[in-house]
Amino acid sequence: MAADELDFWSFVELANDRLAAEHGFQHQLATEVLLALDRASTTVTYDLEAAVHRPRGRSWSAFRLLFVTWLAGPLEAKKVAELTGMSRAAVSNLSKALVADGVLDRAPGEHDGRSVLLSLTDRGQREVVEVFRAQNEREHEWTSVLTEAEQRILVMLLNKLITNRDQFDVRGRN
Repeated sequence: MAADELDFWSFVELANDRLAAEHGFQHQLATEVLLALDRASTTVTYDLEAAVHRPRGRSWSAFRLLFVTWLAGPLEAKKVAELTGMSRAAVSNLSKALVADGVLDRAPGEHDGRSVLLSLTDRGQREVVEVFRAQNEREHEWTSVLTEAEQRILVMLLNKLITNRDQFDVRGRN
């Protein structure tokens, strides 16, 4: 098949064939699983950002920060970083813009003078509720192709993939 005729799934098939035949790699299914996981994640994230967040003047990262702070806050910035999967620097930079926009408050941490406590303003609370309503509808559109049982199985499998990573040295932000 010519390169210009490839789509994502035919590329995955090509990659599996070449990795095995030409290079002797033995774990093509692992590659296929992680390519599919990455494609699904980036596709859904891009769609949510483009359909829900950018039209409202926010990014996916800003939503994640507001969402975590809304449901678990007030929180120290380092805990926001952990829960969102962002770096502390990203949370610090993003929170400055959100404070300037009037949707987030920053206060000195209670236990450490260097730490910062993040919480939503009343305006931020209203915004995140409205935005999540739109996002949740879009999430439902995405997941409605799966039965409830399939959705639960997918969550279970993804959880298993992530929580059993102690078998090797995983590198990450947290």
